[in-house]
Amino acid sequence: MIDDGAPHDPNTAPMAMNIARRPSPSRNTLARRGASPGLTGMIFGAVSQHWPEYAMEAFGLGLFMVSACAFGVLFEHPNSPVRQAVPNPAARRILMGGAMGLTAIANTYSPWGQRSGAHLNPSITWTFFRLGKVEPWDAVFYSAGQFVGAVSGVLLARAVLMGLPAHPSVNYVATKPGPNGTGAAFAGELIISFLLMSVVLRVSNTARLTRFTPLFAGVLVAAYISLEAPLSGMSMNPARTFGSALAAKAWDSLWIYFTAPPLGMLLAGEVYLRFRGRRKVFCAKLHHHNNKRCIFRCNYRELGA
Repeated sequence: MIDDGAPHDPNTAPMAMNIARRPSPSRNTLARRGASPGLTGMIFGAVSQHWPEYAMEAFGLGLFMVSACAFGVLFEHPNSPVRQAVPNPAARRILMGGAMGLTAIANTYSPWGQRSGAHLNPSITWTFFRLGKVEPWDAVFYSAGQFVGAVSGVLLARAVLMGLPAHPSVNYVATKPGPNGTGAAFAGELIISFLLMSVVLRVSNTARLTRFTPLFAGVLVAAYISLEAPLSGMSMNPARTFGSALAAKAWDSLWIYFTAPPLGMLLAGEVYLRFRGRRKVFCAKLHHHNNKRCIFRCNYRELGA
């Protein structure tokens, strides 16, 4: 769905009613060109109309990884004055959690986050696909953009920070199981992913709370880094983990972060469907209270009604 530029306020019916449902953009493109809706045409239609959103997803996760590496150096590199001033690892995790939570919030409230929906995570994108809100090729290219952004962000951070993220104490902020082993790491990733997606679905589909979805998600990110990171390194995101693993050459436990987060979020989606139903999923944006274009199967106007 493409909006008409009007602010999306669930409490203002006239504004919300300006948002009209339209056929799939890729099908519109094919119809105008007289092409059959084959695989090539569908891919071309998706990319030609929605490439800005794909690029925004890449940029957003890239920025998140640059921030993660920079704060990783600040809080963990032995030559950092902050690391020397705060010797307690738990205290440094709280600082890291706060920094990354604020980064996540800023990403979602930013203009590009408001337009793309700020998934920044293949697990979130494919959960919304399962819930019927994302077109198949949008899900594919969102995921591709997220992986490209994660890798590019880590490489950019290494260049800008002159190799400091490579120090073993930082290790490109790679996520890896803690001393309790892979089983505990898998369980931790599964649980925190389930809880995050459950909260996002509940809050984003509640009229009086929807505009605060980024705050809820950011607070959870901060809490998870502070409390859960000793179990799994706190990822919830296959693309984020891959970006760090590629630079750090840390492949041993990659399977955990490619399985537990998607399973946890998809499970949250199934539970939401069971108790609230598909019609109570109004859109795939984490922040829809804005005047930016929406490319999803959007029923946001019904949330206001």
